[in-house]
Amino acid sequence: MHRLGRRSFIAALGGAARARQPALRRAGGHMWKLLGVAAGALALLCVAIAVPDRSAWSQAARTIRIVLPVPPGGSIDLLARVLADYISTTDGQNMIVESRPGAGGIIAAEAVARAAPDGNTLLINNNGIIISAILRKVNYDPIASFESICYLVTTPQIVVVNSETPYRTLAELVDAARAKPGELSIASVGPNTTQHIGIERFKKLSGANLTYVPYPGGATTINALLGAHVTAAVLNWSEIGEHILAGKARALATMSLQRIEPLPDLPTVAESGYKDFETDVWFGVAAPAKTPKTTISQLSDWFRAAVLAPQVKSKLVAQALYPNPKCGADFDAHLRHQSELYTQLIHELHITTE
Repeated sequence: MHRLGRRSFIAALGGAARARQPALRRAGGHMWKLLGVAAGALALLCVAIAVPDRSAWSQAARTIRIVLPVPPGGSIDLLARVLADYISTTDGQNMIVESRPGAGGIIAAEAVARAAPDGNTLLINNNGIIISAILRKVNYDPIASFESICYLVTTPQIVVVNSETPYRTLAELVDAARAKPGELSIASVGPNTTQHIGIERFKKLSGANLTYVPYPGGATTINALLGAHVTAAVLNWSEIGEHILAGKARALATMSLQRIEPLPDLPTVAESGYKDFETDVWFGVAAPAKTPKTTISQLSDWFRAAVLAPQVKSKLVAQALYPNPKCGADFDAHLRHQSELYTQLIHELHITTE
């Protein structure tokens, strides 16, 4: 009886244990579900801690400097100040414009490349920043030293002559330059600028033997043209437009691919027999390399919205600054293309700093 009792007792314990197993399994499953939910919440918390808060950066009190590679006045200064005013008013940011002219944009570019990558120091860059890096020894890389924010606007270059000259078309100027090699001259801001490279490229394509004369700025170039010290010049519409409209200068062609709104009857150089010829000056905005991506994204949103705002766009277009925002990767691609293009042109045209 004793042995039978022990066996019955053990069997009863085994049955009870087996009876509890489904309940334990259910309890265990529930526990693992709870642990899974907790783990997911912890992961989300870690992500939230690890990723910078874009809104926090944009809402913090700060002063953002926009550094220009040119002196105050002119189209770049106008662009920067109009955008800074709009963003300061609309988005509550304190944006100021600071000029760091000299050395073909090198001084400004190097200053911004050295700045802290916190989004508080920006560079208005353009063709010249790339050209200078190809021709000279500089302490920045025009692509690797910066984070691209947005390509903002383009401004066409106009081939003009003094209205007292007999030339009324680009073809007439080219024919005269061929007939009198070296006697006629053409000026621009330079040397080693977008306009200078455009002129040398046009001379090579057309066979026009024009003597190139560089000037330190748009104002001095205009004075030389209106004073009949040079035959022709290449200038921004924003610089020469009022003199064309006043009849003091005559426009022969625009170097952009499309005709410009202020002079819809003015042909392009490409339409004048030089297929696909284009020389435009563009302006964009960039930040120092390693600026956080969230900060770049916020800045891109601000600048894109500003340049397309109707009240801003109308001011820019009036100065022949045509908004065409391309941000992030699209701007990166543009910069790489420009670097390749100018490297090729500078080599082909034998342009040097000497």
